[in-house]
Amino acid sequence: MTALPLDAELPWLRPAQEAFTASLAAGRLGHALLVQASPGQGGEWLATWIAARMFCRKPAAPCGACLDCRRVVAGEQPDLLTLRPIEDSKEIRIDQVRELAAELALTAHGGGRKVAILAPAERLNRNAANALLKTLEEPPGDALLLLVTGEPWRLPVTVQSRCTRLRSRVPSDDESVAWLQAQRPGSSAVDWRAALAVLGPQPLAALAVDAAGLAGLQRDTERALQDAMTGGLDVVETAERWGKDEYALRVACIERWIAERLREWGRGKRGVAAPALFEALDHAREARQWAETPVNKPLAMERILWRLATLAAAARR
Repeated sequence: MTALPLDAELPWLRPAQEAFTASLAAGRLGHALLVQASPGQGGEWLATWIAARMFCRKPAAPCGACLDCRRVVAGEQPDLLTLRPIEDSKEIRIDQVRELAAELALTAHGGGRKVAILAPAERLNRNAANALLKTLEEPPGDALLLLVTGEPWRLPVTVQSRCTRLRSRVPSDDESVAWLQAQRPGSSAVDWRAALAVLGPQPLAALAVDAAGLAGLQRDTERALQDAMTGGLDVVETAERWGKDEYALRVACIERWIAERLREWGRGKRGVAAPALFEALDHAREARQWAETPVNKPLAMERILWRLATLAAAARR
């Protein structure tokens, strides 16, 4: 995700920043915050901002310029710990959580608080979540844990219940487009709305992709899905290629295309039964959950494409 400075303005996150600052000033800050904002909406940036707010000693913290702030941004603050998925498994594992708990139990280098960022928190596997639960129930010292997730429902209820929720609001398309244009001066010709239509309300994700390239990927995907619906697509070959080429973006394009067909059905256009389209949409959403797992992605794509092809054949009969 595109890196942003600590003084960046993300209007949709401002209420969450203000809520955190108020809790900190009133002494009502808990030991664990569930930061409910996806990476594409700035969830990890918000967690970094909070960490800098905890370590920065300037009156207008975080100032973004002092040594403490620079260390946070550079990942060199010794009292700031981060937990991310292991590259091979795409999961946060139990041994990582145990190491985190051991580090949190030690005295802070700066004599203050230790802060830990877990992102994305929904990648905790079951054993890791259970191990983290022990830390949440018996937090060591003044440690502050920041669990960042755009999908809190994927976390165990027991973990959710032991965190204070810090919610961000979803940015509107107009707000996202204005923000994107401000980040990329001279980009008024870029069709940011088309990118957001594929990615959802994820302005940071849109900033990180080639908007023109994404538009081309969307057109290519739509042509192939139309072919699938008419029986003119080589499903196996296409699934093999899509499973290895921009898998997550392909799935997003497929979701958008199916959702548009459902909207057409809702406006009175017939052809494929709505229940079948909903089933195909469920397959696509399930495939999205597999984007960061070692699952056989060509096989996941093949499942979606065959479903659309068989739906078309049933409709013709």
